[in-house]
Amino acid sequence: MESGSRKKSRRLCCIVAAVVLLLIIAIVLAVILSPKDFKSTFMQRCKNFNGNNCAAIWDAFQKAYVNRDQCDVPPEAYDSLIEAAPLETSCNRMMFWSKTKDVAQDLAAKKNCSTLERTLLGSILDGLTWCGKRGSNETLTEGCPKWDDCVKNPVRSFWNRVSAAFGDAACGDVTVMLNASIPTPFDPKSIFATVEVKRFKSSKVKKVTVVLVTDMNSVTNCKNKSLQDLQNMLDKGIIYSCLEVQKSRIQECISDQNKSCGSCW
Repeated sequence: MESGSRKKSRRLCCIVAAVVLLLIIAIVLAVILSPKDFKSTFMQRCKNFNGNNCAAIWDAFQKAYVNRDQCDVPPEAYDSLIEAAPLETSCNRMMFWSKTKDVAQDLAAKKNCSTLERTLLGSILDGLTWCGKRGSNETLTEGCPKWDDCVKNPVRSFWNRVSAAFGDAACGDVTVMLNASIPTPFDPKSIFATVEVKRFKSSKVKKVTVVLVTDMNSVTNCKNKSLQDLQNMLDKGIIYSCLEVQKSRIQECISDQNKSCGSCW
């Protein structure tokens, strides 16, 4: 038979586990914005970015998905939003990424590189979830479809549309930060592959430099077949190069005040 001390130990473990679970649930619920908080966050982020006419941008944003089926919001529904808040970018400073968000965003923020999340619309909606529903003009933040639930859900369509605009804006020397720790760094299903790189035009883009971020978990290099596929997708006339750069080197560059965007490799 089980001793009393063991029973007490098991009860204690169960209690601790239950408390931890409740805390996790509470944290998750805390970060889910209410519809009112969503609009407040949208407007505040817009103002922090020095956005012009944030009220008009909000109206254009809502028109894309309110009173619509949650799985029937195509990317073009956001066309008027793109017109209301055109992307402002700088040639030779544009950085695209796939499966390297944290390091790419950290570098971009410290070195003044231009990523999609550092544009007005990207900065406003990064990390947020929203949707509408038939017969309602409300913005909902709960019960919305997840990324893979349906192709034309409001969040997925937004990022596809704004990514297309970012790809259209690509000019000069462009950097693409990819992950060497996965077998296929140029993922054919990624937004970069399906949307952004297809918008690169040789009349605007001179060179594409792939920065393959390596570390102790790296499983591939610049000879990876998927990177050859990327090179083959580029317009004739666009120069392609690939560099294998250690993550630690990028992090050192981030802290080096004398380094600028594109000078870390």
